[in-house]
Amino acid sequence: MMSTVISRWFHKIIVGVVLYGFSYGAIALEWPQEVQTKLGILVVYQPQPESLNGNVLQSRAAMSFEVKDQTDPVFGAFWFSARIDTTDDVTTVRNIQVTEVRWPSSTEEDQQTFTDTVSEALATTSFEISMERLSASLETAEQEKRSLDNIKNDAPEIIFSSTLSVLLSYDGEPQFREIENSPYERILNTPFAVARDTQSKKLYLSSGTYWYVAENPMGPWQVTLYPPEDLVSMVNTEEDEPAKSTANAPHIITSDVPTELISTDGSPNWQSLIDGKLLYVSNTETAWIRETTSGDMYLLLSGRWFKSKKQAGPWAFVRGDKLPESFKDIPPESDIGGLRVSVAGTDEANQAMLDAQIPQTAAIKRDEAKLEVEYDGEPEFEAVTGTSVSYAVNTSTQVLLINKVYYAVDNGVWFTSASAKGPWIVADDIPNEEIAKIPASSPVYNTTYVQVYDSTPEVVYVGYTPGYMWSYPYYGVPIYGTGWYYPPYWGRYYYPRPPTWGLHVGYNPWTGWNVGVSWSNGFYRAGVVWGGGYGYHRPYRCCGGYYGGGYRRPVVINTGNINIGNSISVGNRTKVSNRINSTNINGNRIGKQNNLYNRPATRDRLASPAVANKNLKKATYNKNRSNDVFADKHGNVARDNQGKWENRSDGKWNTAPATRDLSKPANINKPSNINKPSNISKPSTLPSTRPSTLPSSRPSNMPATMPSSRPSNMNNSINRSRPSGGFDHQSLNRSRQARQSGMAREGRGRVHR
Repeated sequence: MMSTVISRWFHKIIVGVVLYGFSYGAIALEWPQEVQTKLGILVVYQPQPESLNGNVLQSRAAMSFEVKDQTDPVFGAFWFSARIDTTDDVTTVRNIQVTEVRWPSSTEEDQQTFTDTVSEALATTSFEISMERLSASLETAEQEKRSLDNIKNDAPEIIFSSTLSVLLSYDGEPQFREIENSPYERILNTPFAVARDTQSKKLYLSSGTYWYVAENPMGPWQVTLYPPEDLVSMVNTEEDEPAKSTANAPHIITSDVPTELISTDGSPNWQSLIDGKLLYVSNTETAWIRETTSGDMYLLLSGRWFKSKKQAGPWAFVRGDKLPESFKDIPPESDIGGLRVSVAGTDEANQAMLDAQIPQTAAIKRDEAKLEVEYDGEPEFEAVTGTSVSYAVNTSTQVLLINKVYYAVDNGVWFTSASAKGPWIVADDIPNEEIAKIPASSPVYNTTYVQVYDSTPEVVYVGYTPGYMWSYPYYGVPIYGTGWYYPPYWGRYYYPRPPTWGLHVGYNPWTGWNVGVSWSNGFYRAGVVWGGGYGYHRPYRCCGGYYGGGYRRPVVINTGNINIGNSISVGNRTKVSNRINSTNINGNRIGKQNNLYNRPATRDRLASPAVANKNLKKATYNKNRSNDVFADKHGNVARDNQGKWENRSDGKWNTAPATRDLSKPANINKPSNINKPSNISKPSTLPSTRPSTLPSSRPSNMPATMPSSRPSNMNNSINRSRPSGGFDHQSLNRSRQARQSGMAREGRGRVHR
């Protein structure tokens, strides 16, 4: 009976937000790809990235040149700098600037001709690669893996309940505002529907299914079947089905400080795992584990682990890379297999870190992108400590004042104005060095993860990484929120700031971040709109209109569970997939519904592909070619022949040397016609005061003057020297493993010639 009621309630009014995640059916984009040149067909094999800084990719790739009137193709390797654009599950590689070429088996007189032809052809060509393959390939790149400083990891108040319960959370002391044309006033600073009768002073709380009554905002709350009819008409929708019995109504626990609630359906039911090395509680939504050797208990909250010997605490933070080794042995198919993404060093955690490197990008039309900023009275600004930046406090828009110029971020796009009230235009240049100094203790910290890449007279190319959505790589695992408490603004309106605690935020490797309220997301009445024109509370318009991941409107959601509440934060992939599919809700990669640029409200800003990538021709795929050719980091061309390496020499494939040959490679060329763009400076380095996330993605400095045509790219390695060395089995093995991993993530098997 209990499970039936939970299921019905959950399916009726479930609300939550998936911030970013992985799709179950990724797009498979095939390699190698072909480019037509004036001398013949250039075949480019899947790139092998070396670094990604913002949207600037540094990579190498193997190639073969099928020159007209020549019987055998000429194989080579080239290094390049390019920009990437991300749409759905596809990454477009464009503005390719060849920086170095090696032709191991071409004649000396042909080398420069081939090099110049390749450089010219690739400059006007774009390639497409799946996000799976790109992120897997980055696994072999030498990335600087520093974690954020100034992140707070103090444990919130942690409450345990052995009765199915919901946390009613207030953002500080409850604040009441009149509901116009009614005898009620509402509490503004909570995501729940809480109203008070101004005459009787009784308070009412609703989930749409159950109603509760109390004498005090802090409770105790008693379930009732007889709420005031006029209040019900304001809150309930046509889809709401009022409960006919109070027998299965969850208990209400109230808090006005940062709190997380651990609720179980009865006494904790401990289950053994890994031959008794670990125990876990099966009748809860929360990851609750005991390591049997030490007796320590662990909780996972907003991506952070906390441990204690007893429930009463104290609870101490434990980094994801400092957990007991037995955590890495949690079977992926087990009931808590999804937790592996929060254990540093697991495949799931590594993949999450790699995906955090890839920005979501868009080409924004200058003439279509509009912004209006509404303030509660005259604009009020507060200084960001330790910087020359100030931010507006009495608006739901993130508005910054820097050097007497105003900048605003809206859904991943920077705007600028000479006045705090506008008019606003799309910014094609922002003061990156000042913005990068904003610390995690500031509520506008997430704007440091929004970038302006380049521009033309028609469009501005922008992007953001998950930090804009308050998700950060931290010592090898994803965490949610900065841990800082940001006081809200009180005035005519209530402007909440993004919280870390109280939303029961959880992450799994397949759908990403999701929001709940400790037991059932079904109770989560986000952004209640009071009927009859009674007004509404206004959320912080950061990150697509979500208050820290969920205070505004019900946008995505359904989820699965271990046993109760249908949480997908702790289950395994099969269970999560089945529950998501059974409710017709798909997992979402960062490029789909959860890509801010693709939401209906902002889609009109996007430039068409014809405008965004004009003058570029797309490379094609020939199904008769195998994606089995690689370039090692020294420029040697190798073929994977049934798991054995062959190298290209003397115009044919030969068995590769069994050991690494340390002879210096020859025949390294640079395009004769390549020039560094004069109006684009080298990407700026990250200020020492703020370590980057994975990767060090501080935006580059923008041109002082806007070019009349689209800049080719930013290239900081045109004159770099290739390291000396011979056939490198180690780097080739890593590249092969990454390519296979990317294909596996697309749901495909390995294919040999």
